[in-house]
Amino acid sequence: MDNPHDRKPGGKRAGAGRKAGSGPYQETTTVIRIPASQKPVVSDLMAAYAEKQRWLRNQANIDSPHAFELPAPTRHTMALPLYQSKVPAGFPSPADDHVEKRLDPSEYLIDQAETTFFVTIQGESMIEAGLMPGDKAVVDKGKLAVVGDIVLAMIDGEFTIKTLAQQKNGNPKLLPANSSGKYTPILIQEPMRFEVWGVVTGSFRRFRQ
Repeated sequence: MDNPHDRKPGGKRAGAGRKAGSGPYQETTTVIRIPASQKPVVSDLMAAYAEKQRWLRNQANIDSPHAFELPAPTRHTMALPLYQSKVPAGFPSPADDHVEKRLDPSEYLIDQAETTFFVTIQGESMIEAGLMPGDKAVVDKGKLAVVGDIVLAMIDGEFTIKTLAQQKNGNPKLLPANSSGKYTPILIQEPMRFEVWGVVTGSFRRFRQ
């Protein structure tokens, strides 16, 4: 019969320890000896390396928008008929009694002209939120972003549009809207530089010139 007092202490338990590739460098590590005087130098070097690896991992998820544009300084009212008809394809009757009201596209899309700008969507990370490559996203930097909003954020100097969410530790995270698996959530952590630039309030696109 096995006597527990005869067992040798220590030994590595199967499955124990940090999983390979789960640390800040996302790869296996090894122990080396260095002069004590060089520890700060090596620590700074490895911190810079970890930041570079994190930046490279995030590039595939960011889909940086481009072509930042401001609304025209003077907006001319352009009220177009908004029909009551719900026919999915086809043109509604032009009779006046079918007109629900007249709609100004600028007023519909823009709440605060002085804090609003447009950016062009790039990439497919938000297609399931209706944001397709080439669309113009309407961004209002005057609105306070809350969890669940689609936001324009800056991460380490790169812009991205994602849904704002929260990690268990309270830090923000940015969620894609693409179930293909090509894009993964971006977890905001130290020492990443993160800032929300505005809330995406809408979008528009053209199908032809």
